[in-house]
Amino acid sequence: MLTRRIDTETASEVPQHDAEILTGGGALAQIRLGAQIYTLRITRQGKLILTK
Repeated sequence: MLTRRIDTETASEVPQHDAEILTGGGALAQIRLGAQIYTLRITRQGKLILTK
């Protein structure tokens, strides 16, 4: 897997991802980073929570 660091202070474009697409229209998605699995949750108030 190729990884690239982006200096967000100088980058003109930072990748954007729609949370509702990530969750498949639901409220939860699992995101893998290396060997770790994180849970992305959309709350009833429309906020995002990311937990390990």
